[in-house]
Amino acid sequence: MTDSKQGPQVERLELGKLACWRVRTAQAELLVAQQGAQILSYQRFGEPPLIWLSEQAEYLPGQSVRGGIPVCWPWFGDLKRNPQAVQAMHQGGPLTPAHGLVRGLDWELQTVDRQAQGVHLALRCAEAEQGLPGWPHSVALSLDIRLGDTLQVQLCSRNLGEQPVSISQALHSYFAVSDVRQVSVEGLDQCRYVDALEDDWRAQRHSGELHIDGETDRLYLGLPSRLAILDPHWQRRIVLESSGSHSAVVWNPWIDKARRLSQFAEDAWQGMLCIETANVLDDLVILAPGEQRQLGFSLRSEPLPE
Repeated sequence: MTDSKQGPQVERLELGKLACWRVRTAQAELLVAQQGAQILSYQRFGEPPLIWLSEQAEYLPGQSVRGGIPVCWPWFGDLKRNPQAVQAMHQGGPLTPAHGLVRGLDWELQTVDRQAQGVHLALRCAEAEQGLPGWPHSVALSLDIRLGDTLQVQLCSRNLGEQPVSISQALHSYFAVSDVRQVSVEGLDQCRYVDALEDDWRAQRHSGELHIDGETDRLYLGLPSRLAILDPHWQRRIVLESSGSHSAVVWNPWIDKARRLSQFAEDAWQGMLCIETANVLDDLVILAPGEQRQLGFSLRSEPLPE
């Protein structure tokens, strides 16, 4: 644990073949990879992890690490399932990978600001400013990470070009839970959603809290700013407060798909649940020339009453 007299610490280290930074404060520890500006793990001392990282994670160049908070940009998921305005931004070459083009790129660490009660990291994806393979648009893309009493993450996109740019995006957060079959998600009542496991992607309406009892891949729309994971076994509520977003993706692979995933143990589905703060479907972002938009969230845990 960090010595409170010494203040927050930021240490550069290597995990496998990836450069990372470990950030420690008196209350918490955060691990961030340079590749993809991907938060790998987040844990408050004395508590179970808040962000899940696979025990089988591989730290290899050009490959997103399973777990943490990958940045999905300038599209989310399968490009062919995105709105036409987002698909039209792609101009040649393969329509892969899923979740966009920046997860495998090294980002520049521009700022490390140590403060009495926390740390601020600012990272920049320089390659996005020159246009990406098959995606020839100039956008200043940055990620701000603030670790203090809460974890705050903000992805910022600014259109440097002379034409509008349409994007979908997500902060693909893997949350650690005691047992996904025993938790519930609060804040989804009466929200629209699309079930990505169904071929027709018809809009449906959710009722009550969400309980996970099978493979789940849903795109929720018209959301409130606050969602929460209620975890009775760990006696805590994980509270997620979003900004710049009215959509989120809820995902768990369950038993069969878990067997097919890379960097993923067969039983790992039990200990994780993704709630991905997003701009998807009709919540897409259209950036006018010179316009800037942020997508972000703050994350905290609170004990359940006895």
